[in-house]
Amino acid sequence: MKKIIIKYLNDSLTDNEYQELLLWLRKPKNKKKFATFVEENYHLNMSYEEIDDDKALNKVKMSIVKHKKASRYSIWKYAVAAAVAILFAFGYLFNDSKMLLDNKPVIVNNQIKTGIHKATLTLEDGSQVVLGKGTDYKSQNVQSNGEALMYVTGQTENAHVSFNTLTVPRGGQFQIALADGTQVWLNSESQLKYPITFIDGESRNVELIYGEAYFDVSHSTEHGGSNFKVIHNQQEIQVLGTKFNIKAYKDEASIYTTLVEGKVAISTPSERKILLPNQQAILSNVNNKIVVSDIKVKDEIAWVNGEFIIKHKSLKTIMKELSRWYDMDVVFKEKSLEDVKFVGVLGREQDIVQILNTIKELGVINGYEITNKQVILK
Repeated sequence: MKKIIIKYLNDSLTDNEYQELLLWLRKPKNKKKFATFVEENYHLNMSYEEIDDDKALNKVKMSIVKHKKASRYSIWKYAVAAAVAILFAFGYLFNDSKMLLDNKPVIVNNQIKTGIHKATLTLEDGSQVVLGKGTDYKSQNVQSNGEALMYVTGQTENAHVSFNTLTVPRGGQFQIALADGTQVWLNSESQLKYPITFIDGESRNVELIYGEAYFDVSHSTEHGGSNFKVIHNQQEIQVLGTKFNIKAYKDEASIYTTLVEGKVAISTPSERKILLPNQQAILSNVNNKIVVSDIKVKDEIAWVNGEFIIKHKSLKTIMKELSRWYDMDVVFKEKSLEDVKFVGVLGREQDIVQILNTIKELGVINGYEITNKQVILK
């Protein structure tokens, strides 16, 4: 049953194993055994109740691991409030030698801080303005409160359009309200080039030079039918009015476009794909091919709402994402740790020491070191 419980939490049960677990849980004493087992090995207190995802998520931040619904069987929800990082690690839970080791973390001059609102605005003449919380900026057509840029709403009939570039460094995030009313959220280590005004009747084009951005596009009907395009290298995304996310980091092998609402067309020199809501297109930087699949969009855009939602991601992938937000470098002393997978929720406001301590308590790592802005996982 221990193996079945682990597979249940990992969402990898077969139908027969799932039926076996349900039958086993019918006995009250087994429910207690289940709760004790999870609490002892995952350091979590579990509760039982009928599943209601929306109600639970609206009530409190939670990490929920569940089996797919079956028509004839009740489902148990195992939810835990995420006051601190909640992670479920698979593969190292029963490595007793690791669990027994208690190597204290070594922390020397910890300079790793939680990400904040900060960015650099580059004007068309090349001059730069440093933006950040507590710093106001205002010019003829744009102003900033330190957390977002807001451009004067409207279009122009002039032939010449000036462009600005916003660069968000590692450890930062920022928001832009473009002149057409489109809202853009930029994640850490991202850069966006865009016009400060738009020409009537012409396509509204912006360029995601690198990084990750979430777009809430002002509908074409409000702009004489002019469409909106996001360009990145050889990929072009055309929309009429929609919400979508693009992740195009320089150190990633693919570009990920996730559609939340509306419809978008993704084009490359060799093919064109249409995305529908709850779909993601993955464009390979190696062969320039696009693959479209169905996904849970809330996992992909969680960063906009201040969370990292982790679904069966490796520790290497997780640390790559965290390194951008915390502006840190991560070194794996043992390469085998890179492939350990997790499910869970992390708040972007959490201190990095909290997160590392949680991973350590799960027995995945023996210990860690922090020196300045470097983390070494052992």
